[in-house]
Amino acid sequence: MSHGTSGTSGTSGSRIFMTVLYLVASCSSVPINDLLDRVSQRSDKIHSLSTTLSQELDSQFPLMGRVITPRPYMCHTSSLQTPNDKAQALQVSESDLLSLARSLLQAWVDPLLVLSSSASSLPHPAQNAIATKIRELQEHSKSLGDGLDILSGKMGPAAQNLSLLPYSGGNDIGQDRISRIIHLNFLMSCFRRDSHKIDSFLKVLRCRATQPQPEMC
Repeated sequence: MSHGTSGTSGTSGSRIFMTVLYLVASCSSVPINDLLDRVSQRSDKIHSLSTTLSQELDSQFPLMGRVITPRPYMCHTSSLQTPNDKAQALQVSESDLLSLARSLLQAWVDPLLVLSSSASSLPHPAQNAIATKIRELQEHSKSLGDGLDILSGKMGPAAQNLSLLPYSGGNDIGQDRISRIIHLNFLMSCFRRDSHKIDSFLKVLRCRATQPQPEMC
């Protein structure tokens, strides 16, 4: 019963969020930083969820898996050149920061589908909770993507540029328990890293929209 209620609540929340976004975007008297505040709140939720999921998966991570698990540079989004810290992000234009955030988020549409379909048969004691959280991640990511599309339309052509970062991992995450957990753990660690970048970029954008001097961010 609670499983179904959680999914309904998440979907309802996403619809409410998008309704607010469209109302804000359609009202010219509302400053763009209000819209930035809303997408920043959503990205913060995504990063928080991805961190919790990584911790839950890591709790069952086999010791030997730490030796054979892929390295972060093997994440499918690693080819995208992004700022390494806030100081570097402050040197990037607002349009380019938004473009980077949108590109990273778009790159996770297919991998999140793999995570979602694989979680239903994950050999993990918290399998049900993990599957529910991954579905929430998908919903929040879709809502955030729609919100960023609205923002990009208000910020000009440069913000609408997307870098294509195709996922070539396929749907096969392995047959045995250890390989499945290692693969899912790796994917989630990549997503957590990228969700942190997205959240950081949007927070910098929000700050730059409200602070007269970027160095104050």
